[in-house]
Amino acid sequence: MIPQWKPHLESFLWPDPYKRLNFKMLFYCGYGFIYFNKFPIILTLPICNSHYLECPPIGLESLKIDDFQLHASSTKRYGLGAHRGRLNIQAGLYEDDLYEGAWCAGRDDTLQWFEVDARRLTKFTGVITQGRSSLWSSDWVTSYKVMFSNDSHTWITLNNGSEDLIFKGNREKEIPVRNIFPEPVVSRYIRINPRSWFTRGSICMRVEILGCPMPDPNNYYHRRNEVITTDDLDFRHHSYKEMRQLMKVVNEMCPNITRIYNIGKSQSGLKLYAIEISDNPGEHEVGEPEFRYTAGLHGNEVLGRELLLLLMQFMCLEYLSGNQRIRHLVEETRIHLLPSVNPDGYEKAFEVGSELIGWSLGRWSNDGIDIHHNFPDLNAILWAAEAKKWVPRKMFNHHVAIPDWYQSTNASVALETRALIAWIEKMPFVLGGNLQGGELVVTFPYDRTRSQGVVREQTPTPDDHIFRWLAFSYASTHRLMTDANRRVCHTQDFAKEDGTINGASWHTAAGSMNDFSYLRTNCFELSMYVGCDKFPHESDLPEEWENNRESLLVFMEQVHRGIKGVVKDHQGRGIANAIISVEGINHDIRTAADGDYWRLLNPGEYRVTARAEGYSLVSKKCEVGYEMGATRCDFTIGRTNMSRIKEIMEKFKKQPIKLPMRQLAARGSRRRRLGT
Repeated sequence: MIPQWKPHLESFLWPDPYKRLNFKMLFYCGYGFIYFNKFPIILTLPICNSHYLECPPIGLESLKIDDFQLHASSTKRYGLGAHRGRLNIQAGLYEDDLYEGAWCAGRDDTLQWFEVDARRLTKFTGVITQGRSSLWSSDWVTSYKVMFSNDSHTWITLNNGSEDLIFKGNREKEIPVRNIFPEPVVSRYIRINPRSWFTRGSICMRVEILGCPMPDPNNYYHRRNEVITTDDLDFRHHSYKEMRQLMKVVNEMCPNITRIYNIGKSQSGLKLYAIEISDNPGEHEVGEPEFRYTAGLHGNEVLGRELLLLLMQFMCLEYLSGNQRIRHLVEETRIHLLPSVNPDGYEKAFEVGSELIGWSLGRWSNDGIDIHHNFPDLNAILWAAEAKKWVPRKMFNHHVAIPDWYQSTNASVALETRALIAWIEKMPFVLGGNLQGGELVVTFPYDRTRSQGVVREQTPTPDDHIFRWLAFSYASTHRLMTDANRRVCHTQDFAKEDGTINGASWHTAAGSMNDFSYLRTNCFELSMYVGCDKFPHESDLPEEWENNRESLLVFMEQVHRGIKGVVKDHQGRGIANAIISVEGINHDIRTAADGDYWRLLNPGEYRVTARAEGYSLVSKKCEVGYEMGATRCDFTIGRTNMSRIKEIMEKFKKQPIKLPMRQLAARGSRRRRLGT
């Protein structure tokens, strides 16, 4: 919004079907120019100084602008049509005729154009352009003109009063270039007219338009499906310092249910702050499951970070207001929110801004590591052991050991990853979700294909059924993930798969956080890709919150699905590290320090076995119902005779007498001679 506007009332004669509207136009410094043909075409708003506030993106990248609003003079082929001319849209690894990485003109000449219909009067302030996303081609526009219209027939080119303005475009295909107009222009349509392009390439563009919708007193242009939130939260992007301050404010508002702590430091020394939300913060309560959300493993995927900051505000405020659903969650669950795993990467992206970071700036840690795929590859270790038939005789099917080489100081392991591993192993997490961006889908383990050299292959875990339910619980309650009519973010229509996919069948990745959590700990971890736009503009945050709020809550509630209990000895003492096995599922879990456990399961009847070293195993049937709330399934197990003997001998410092075989044989022979 431009400051110091003075109202000026104009009556415009609109073509049918708009009829006559009294439309209040706000002129900066109190004057403006209107270019008329038969109908009003352009309203130009000169400014008294060059420091006006630019408008946000109108929504090509965020998909607020639909495909029918995008047009072009010509198209090389369908997969390179105007509908693909969106900022940061990605082509697949194997480009095909449907999903390629830009709009590309059918001819390379200066008569080509890319057009956006805003469907209402809009104050346009600038344009952002990129070249074509492609592993195989190098195409971008190096200069262009900008044209405006209100009827899509008569066009006016932006000029400086004497000649048309030519804006500098891109010098390579990935880094976005923003051009701000000398003065805002109000119209309905905007065109970009390429004037020059990379000499060894073609006319190809990805575009975002900056613009503010003009006042609409008659509500004629009210956006279809516009989402408005009623939650009074801090909807803005937060720097590291601001994030820390916001967490402190939440803690001060709700000191009885929150605790701030850090799990370690980033490569540049920034602390990795987490907030705990629980009725007894700072302690694990027997029988209460622990849940975690993490975000920002890729520093440029900012939406998840802001969603967790919004979630902690929301839960605090709703708890104070007496919301029974939130109170039940807080009182029955120990919740941990870690909003920024990679603060170093985020600061790089934050400094450049939401529209100019491209697809990868800030993704990696300061030492160039992808944190989400920096965990030890335990899949290979387990699968090799299974191939040798070592499981379960020589090796367990769970809690797979981290190899020694990975723990050495010379290993290429980020400090952030080491901090995460220490945190994950310390806390008895049951369920977790890591929020990522750039897509609308929930992925579940395994993330690595089992077949060597195969990049996409369905690779289910033994717990595939419960993982699919957990993924669907988030996707189905998200406003867009399962919407069959929504537009594809980039190359794959996940809505056809209920908004979920097995990670390995999307693209294989060894050493993911999800696979590590499943194979090393009791925690079932999934990845939520919460929006097509990795770094949405601040103005989009309220809508993104509404898209994800219910999903965030529903997924947390799934930690109470399945069975839970305590494994004790006959004296009533909890047994740590006892193994809980479910018949028919080749993946076990273990009890926590107090002997309590939680096993996520879908509704059904299961035979469950508890065993521990030195104790006899005990089995029982446990039934999981459809209603929310884990079924109680406790075990009392007794010591084996051998373990009792060992305990007694250790207590009295006596060792069993081991006679040589010859002495035993001689003693037996003597007894036989004596007839005894």
